[in-house]
Amino acid sequence: MDSRNGIDEGADMTNASNSAGRAIAFVLFGVLCISCNDMLIKQLSSGYPLHQIVFFRSIVALMITLVFLQFEGGFPALRTERPWLHVLRGVLIVISNMTFFLALAVLPLADVTAIFFVAPLFITLLSIPLLGEKVGPLRLGAVFIGFIGVVIMQRPWEGSDTLSVSRIVLLLPVLAAFTYAMNQLMTRKLGVKAPASTLAIYIQGTFVVVSIAFFLIAGDGRFADQFTNPSMEFLLRAWVWPAQGDLLVLIGLGVNGALIGYSLSQAYRLADAATVAPFEYIGLPLAVFWGLVIFGDLPTWEVWTGITLILASGLFVFFREQAKAKRTIKRPVARRH
Repeated sequence: MDSRNGIDEGADMTNASNSAGRAIAFVLFGVLCISCNDMLIKQLSSGYPLHQIVFFRSIVALMITLVFLQFEGGFPALRTERPWLHVLRGVLIVISNMTFFLALAVLPLADVTAIFFVAPLFITLLSIPLLGEKVGPLRLGAVFIGFIGVVIMQRPWEGSDTLSVSRIVLLLPVLAAFTYAMNQLMTRKLGVKAPASTLAIYIQGTFVVVSIAFFLIAGDGRFADQFTNPSMEFLLRAWVWPAQGDLLVLIGLGVNGALIGYSLSQAYRLADAATVAPFEYIGLPLAVFWGLVIFGDLPTWEVWTGITLILASGLFVFFREQAKAKRTIKRPVARRH
């Protein structure tokens, strides 16, 4: 009996390891797509309103995700016992995206991305009360160090008269990170019964509804003249028919959006949040790369310091998790003999 239990436990551990490997592959691919998405939206932010970009991207992504759905149960898979949780999850990711992109219109790409990377720290902390996951004191200490990096990037020692942007703009990526973390944790809870395509369709559908609402209220640009802040102008300027080259970029954003939604939904369905989240840090060097190559921006010392602390804390959390997993796997193998 003991031997059989050991074999079953060993098989379970192997299955868990395979799931974790697939989850990591999905999140790495998803983060690469996110990096390209952010770079393209920053390029478009000077000529189009945010809600128009979101509408084009989401319509294309929705159509592609409906194709994915046919391989994961078809339209019956859209039925859910908890529709309002899906709606709430969609609203959270809309808030996350909108606040992130509003900051992106003003701040360098690397700055916004670096501040946003408080999200995996939020995920690790919130996974304790929301998912019942165990996070030890060493990992909590690493999370604390990561938060110090975020505080440094907020430059609390500077006054509003010396900052190049307002405090509100600097806090937008933090709000984006918190709502993103809540969304990913809800994905983990909902994903047990819902396929990744279903989760992504609810999100893309929410984006379409919100962007149409913005168009009906402010699509003619009636409110844009009331603001001089570049973020608000990006949010409220009038819709314009895109140039041919930009139309192709918008369609590409839609394809990219479908891949992002599906990949991240799969990643957080296949493995626990604390295992998947650290791999999102690959977005930091990607943001620095795009910022330098496309926009000619280099991070300030505050951003470099924040990136270093966040990467260090994330890598520690990752290696700590891996060491813990190896010790867990070894125990049932020993019991087999």
